[in-house]
Amino acid sequence: MQTRSLGSEGLRVSAIGLGAMGLSHGYGPPSDRRAAIALLRTAAERGVTLFDTAEAYGPFTNEDLLGEALAPIRDQVAIATKFGFRNGIAAEGLDSRPEHIREVVEASLGRLRTDRIDLLYQHRVDPAVPIEEVAGTVRDLIEEGKVLHFGLSEAGVRTLRRAHAVYPVTALQSEYSIWWREPEEEILPALEELGIGFVPFSPLGRGYLTGTIDETTTFSSDDFRHNVPRFTEDNRRANRALVDLLSRIAGKSGATPAQVALAWLLSRRPWIVPIPGTTRVHRLDENLAAADLALTAEDLAEIDRASREIEVHGARYTANVQRMIDR
Repeated sequence: MQTRSLGSEGLRVSAIGLGAMGLSHGYGPPSDRRAAIALLRTAAERGVTLFDTAEAYGPFTNEDLLGEALAPIRDQVAIATKFGFRNGIAAEGLDSRPEHIREVVEASLGRLRTDRIDLLYQHRVDPAVPIEEVAGTVRDLIEEGKVLHFGLSEAGVRTLRRAHAVYPVTALQSEYSIWWREPEEEILPALEELGIGFVPFSPLGRGYLTGTIDETTTFSSDDFRHNVPRFTEDNRRANRALVDLLSRIAGKSGATPAQVALAWLLSRRPWIVPIPGTTRVHRLDENLAAADLALTAEDLAEIDRASREIEVHGARYTANVQRMIDR
């Protein structure tokens, strides 16, 4: 597995990481624990060194799962987790008070079976707490050795700059894929200027860009896509042009649409590290192989041109979740 530097603070990780959320949360019933641990350890054996979790995934169960799976190889991997919700539950609202951050970190360290968190993100910006206080608290935790790197998630450029002025931000995690290109407008230029790495979540469009979801797909009530506007039947049908584009490029090189989507992201900047999630080893192997897929200049130009001409239908979040996004 190739490696990349996330930002300029010395964090070097695999070019493709693993988002662990779906093993416990968000996409239907949790995976069998034994199978999930086996998948996480297989990922590490394949060269993955960045594993992403959060107290809110479960809540709490995903961190515990990751802690058990990675304990035998803890020094070989980087674990990223997050704080920012009251009681670890997004529906209960935001909470980034300094004392709460400290409480979350102590609890996360226990669940993760470790003495330090490699990358600690603020999960969502809390408008009730100045970002300077948040950055200062994480700085203190870094000085105490409990955290190694500071990150933000779904933060806007203004917040990013204010935080970075207090303590260097190593990475920003936000959604970015061929069907959500908003970060290209302001976020990517700011990250390049400040020397901050980028960790795209949902790089495969929550599964849609793999080509395995169409208008006939059904989602269980505990799969959050069940309520997401972009995943209505009509919007899935309307957005098929994106999958057709990826399939056309994939056909030229014997790749899959998912691999093209990930390789395209990797081509955007050398400090981008996507974190696709999966519950299946064969999908893990498919995703990781994208790191070795070299798209031609012609392929990249075609993807860029065609994708910009395709109108993406449907909001990426429900209205109540969208309100938590910092701009």
